[in-house]
Amino acid sequence: MGLSSMPFASPAKPSFLSSSSRSSHSRLTCRVSIACNSSRSRLLSLRSVRCDMAHSPIIDKRMTLPKFLESAHMENSVDRSVSGMKLFSGSANPSLSQEIASSLGLELGMINTKRFADGEIYLQLKESVRGCDVYLLQPTCPPANENLMELLIMIDACRRASAKTITAVIPYFGYARADRKTSCRESIAAKLVANLITEAGANRVLVCDIHSGQSLGYFDIPVDQAICEHVILEYITSKGIRSNELVVVSPDVGGVARARSFAKKLSDAPLAIVDKRRQEHNIAEVMNLIGDVKGKVAVMLDDMIDTAGTITKGADLLHQEGARAVYACCTHAVFSPPAIERLSSGRFQEVIVTNTIPVVEKNYFPQLTVLSVARLLGETIWRIHVGSSVSSISQ
Repeated sequence: MGLSSMPFASPAKPSFLSSSSRSSHSRLTCRVSIACNSSRSRLLSLRSVRCDMAHSPIIDKRMTLPKFLESAHMENSVDRSVSGMKLFSGSANPSLSQEIASSLGLELGMINTKRFADGEIYLQLKESVRGCDVYLLQPTCPPANENLMELLIMIDACRRASAKTITAVIPYFGYARADRKTSCRESIAAKLVANLITEAGANRVLVCDIHSGQSLGYFDIPVDQAICEHVILEYITSKGIRSNELVVVSPDVGGVARARSFAKKLSDAPLAIVDKRRQEHNIAEVMNLIGDVKGKVAVMLDDMIDTAGTITKGADLLHQEGARAVYACCTHAVFSPPAIERLSSGRFQEVIVTNTIPVVEKNYFPQLTVLSVARLLGETIWRIHVGSSVSSISQ
């Protein structure tokens, strides 16, 4: 089923606004209501992106909770004037930040960010955060160093402005792949970045599908993880592929646990593994396939697509082994060159990613589908704020 033919559901009232919370919600001032409505109008206009290629809309379910969140209603709507919660966005992914704020019924906090002529970053909070629980929304995606430095300065500004707590919401955690030493005299940059965020003054970190579990242990502060596979899972399920025609494929041995978890949720679908040997950085060589894909729809699952070398060589192998169709699914669309050329070459029935990293207009191609994780992150932020369970969202 082509993505361009998929109609969008008409906007519905957010399901977390229960009858018990409507009275609280009505206390929002007219100014906030007008601003939120204006923000939602702007978001609706951004639901699709057109370029010189086929129409490739962003699937955005912020107006209704996905099925895996149906039982996870927020206890009260957020009244910014009394909740003590404030959200600020960095410059890395402002559209996702706006969606998250809209899902919570909040406005993004006012912040002034600019670059000096020499490249240094200037940042000033334009409103008080004294005594507030502050959530800073900033993935450290490319350009990783600049976005990371901006995040650190945001944290420092909030700490010096007497914020009660500071939570760094990092949908994509840059340097996560540098989580261990693979040869002598190498740095473990993931640990260094964790130290920098902690020393800057963050009290908590929220990430999405981090590359490896050990990176969570590099922090000396609490770390929560939003599991985005459920957003992709629900979309795959909606395509109506029979379970006996489906096989979940891990593009390498390191992703087997992730693929096995995904396969279990797809009616315990069979699992296949692509065995590869990496020659050097960003270059991978596929060796063989473990498992049977003949005549089946293969769903390749990974946490990110960078240059797309691993996943496209894996797709070539799957086609050679008789797969009927190949879907590529990942949370983080890094899309370093020549990823777009490889992904749009006809190997894939569909390439499914999320908006943890913004996908620029020039990188859209007919097979690309971008799913929004704004509702998932909004629910997770709310649960952190009220002290509720985060892990139960994905159970």
